[in-house]
Amino acid sequence: MATKCFGILGTLALLAGCMAGAITGSVAAAQNDSATGQSRAIVFSDEFNEASLDRDKWNVVGMDFWVNDEQQAYVDSPDTIQFAANIEGADGGALVLRPVYRPGIDTRADRNADFISGRINSKGKADFTYGRIEARIKMPDAEGVWPAFWMLGNGTWPQTGEIDIMEYVGEPDWTGVALHGPGYSGETPIVNKFFFDEGTDATDWHVYSIEWTRDAILFMVDDRLTYRVTRPMVERYGKWRFDTPKHLILNFALGGAYPFKTSMIDEPYYGLPQSSVDQIKAGKVAMYVDWVRVYEPIDAD
Repeated sequence: MATKCFGILGTLALLAGCMAGAITGSVAAAQNDSATGQSRAIVFSDEFNEASLDRDKWNVVGMDFWVNDEQQAYVDSPDTIQFAANIEGADGGALVLRPVYRPGIDTRADRNADFISGRINSKGKADFTYGRIEARIKMPDAEGVWPAFWMLGNGTWPQTGEIDIMEYVGEPDWTGVALHGPGYSGETPIVNKFFFDEGTDATDWHVYSIEWTRDAILFMVDDRLTYRVTRPMVERYGKWRFDTPKHLILNFALGGAYPFKTSMIDEPYYGLPQSSVDQIKAGKVAMYVDWVRVYEPIDAD
């Protein structure tokens, strides 16, 4: 195995100096990568088959966090971070991130959000450099929601890079991807939309993934290549920041900058229309995650 120190940091730390690329912690048996047909070791996975969050793998973000003019407060609560064993189409259990209408409990006076929701990350517990990163996810049909599956570097944003594997603003016919870094952040030029074929959309189960190498990141939906970003493409705008460890994030935001610039809806909430508010109040909006898996780099030996 190449000594790239890719593996898992924190509780899944690499052995000293990444000697021969060995990894501590549990590593699943090698499986055939569906996109390449090659046998590759899984270096991290969560199948979400238990009734609670595995705190050895995940952190939960709390109420103090706020970005992008989002309309929710994150709360570590079974109201917002749930698990279900009876979701149609899931292979076993599923993580459920659910926004809830809950005015009056936000402790940030500068935000005063009427909604709470869930956000988890693997920072310091499972960080990766290179490999195949994927999750099987089912989205709600609700305009102005902003759930995502993505990765962040462990330093100051955007200096250590961001990989948006899947973003969704509640328009079921498409999902988005992007890279952010120094010189290409915010309204980044490294962005793309994938439009589903007729007969399916984001409310069905799909596997969203990247193949991340030293000089390129390939974005895929159901093993179908949808966007390829290379180092030269990025270095036209700024430094390539995709050779350092990054952690996983799953979150369910509401409204905010991306939904607003897509729809220009600002009532009753910034980026979030009344129809979606009504669905949230009725308990009909959630992001379902069947599993998350990370494979070793494709050229590991």
